[in-house]
Amino acid sequence: MNRWLPPLLSALLAAPLAALAATPSYGPNLEGFEYPHEVGTFEFRSQGKDVRMAYMDVAPRGTPNGRTVVALHGKNFCGASWEDSIAALTGAGYRVVAPDQIGFCKSTKPDGYQYSFHQLAANTAALLDELGVEDHVVMGHSMGGMLATRYALLYPQRVERLVMVNPIGLEDWLAKGVPYISVGDWYAGQLKVTREGIKNYQLTTYYNGEWRPEFDRWVDMSAGMFNGPGKETVAWHSALTFDMIVTQPVYHEFHRLQVPTLLIIGEHDNTAIGKHLVSEEQRKALGDYRAMARDVAGRIPDVTLHLYPDLAHSPQVQDPARFHADLIRLLD
Repeated sequence: MNRWLPPLLSALLAAPLAALAATPSYGPNLEGFEYPHEVGTFEFRSQGKDVRMAYMDVAPRGTPNGRTVVALHGKNFCGASWEDSIAALTGAGYRVVAPDQIGFCKSTKPDGYQYSFHQLAANTAALLDELGVEDHVVMGHSMGGMLATRYALLYPQRVERLVMVNPIGLEDWLAKGVPYISVGDWYAGQLKVTREGIKNYQLTTYYNGEWRPEFDRWVDMSAGMFNGPGKETVAWHSALTFDMIVTQPVYHEFHRLQVPTLLIIGEHDNTAIGKHLVSEEQRKALGDYRAMARDVAGRIPDVTLHLYPDLAHSPQVQDPARFHADLIRLLD
């Protein structure tokens, strides 16, 4: 840095360089990021394409209880994000299967793929057939909650219990006034994703303004894909799945669920897809998890609502000991 520059200007110029250096670079299929357990690959044909679905299939530790939990990740998450949950559940005797959905993380991102929650649910069912998993708990977090809902609607005979952890989709954003934007517009926005932006979003939405060093691993996981050699591919498929989320609401179908459901909510969550597209006044009506949790619980025929007044979008990461003790107790 030029020693003649004023100190404040020197600091401002150095900051972006330091941030760039701190951002890892992973491949478009998250090559270079280590998962907590061995990653298997399920190869199959979907929409006329050869695809590979990455997954972890983790056996119970200690005495098996004969039950399986299928853990579905969110939009900005991966199967690896369930690391603490896998440890807690397998320690309690559960088998855990945690896939990366097609289009996400270590799985294939095929050209010309038509994303839908129906398709992702069918892919998940095919994986479980391959692994010989029959009756099971399906647990979804964030976008995974929308997918788990669709899965339970399509395959109720397979689902022992549906667990949703701070799912998105507890409201219909387009019906609430969020304007539709094209995949191209989503793509342009995703190309601008930075590590700093990801961390700031997680700080305010996932962790209620409280940061701990262990959270950086999940920032790096996401930021590394957007900083790697396949960042255009990652951004494009991220845009396609944003379009899927906003145009395929499950909110109007919660009353159709036929399986026992556990709805776990950190009430400080404020996630609402597209809220950056509306006015500040309109924004106040979006992402109110305190109100939405109670509304949706009233729509589901057989539901247990478990609330955390002090936690936010990722209670299983923010307070893992308390969350997992409650989860295992509620599952039992």
